[in-house]
Amino acid sequence: MSKMNDMDPAGAVLWAPHDAEPDMIATRTLGFWLYLLSDAMIVASLFASYLVLNHRMNAAAGPTAGAVMHPLTALWETILLLSAILAYGLSLVALKRKDRRGVLAGFGVACMLGLGFLVMEGHEFADLALRGAVPERSGYLSALYTLVLYHAVHIVFALLWTAVMAVQVARQGFTPNVVYRLLNLKLFWFFQGFIWIYVFCFVDLTGALHVH
Repeated sequence: MSKMNDMDPAGAVLWAPHDAEPDMIATRTLGFWLYLLSDAMIVASLFASYLVLNHRMNAAAGPTAGAVMHPLTALWETILLLSAILAYGLSLVALKRKDRRGVLAGFGVACMLGLGFLVMEGHEFADLALRGAVPERSGYLSALYTLVLYHAVHIVFALLWTAVMAVQVARQGFTPNVVYRLLNLKLFWFFQGFIWIYVFCFVDLTGALHVH
């Protein structure tokens, strides 16, 4: 009674040989997940360093978190970045409809909002530098600059990657290679938003509360 013919048809499919071609989009997306995991470990180490150095003793008689953090500015930066991620997400909704113009429009909005985020962040750090709060001043400031600017560099790459993908969509359309790159870019954008939420909570908000 244990013959294959007696097996439930729904379960028999699980044991059937899989002769179909592998899903290359899924395979390449999995590889990109592995990259994100490795990047997450680097970010985790930067957060750990910041949390250890975020103490008055490590400020070397210089400015502490309460003196350099501006939560209202960070809130606007958060709104800009999350709006950019939303715009990119909506562009992939247009991708499902094979709407090339919708995809390109979403890319344009995402890039403008992401650029606005970088401009605000750059202005914030330029103001810190003018006040003498540079990385060499203390261990705390070194950890702050490294963590936040590491994230900012990723946003720069996200904008460049989005611009390159806009050219590829315009020229090649929605080929398998273009689609898997768009999906990987979606993961990259979402990952940056996830990291920024932690920066906003553990750097800006705790700094405003004078948590040491």
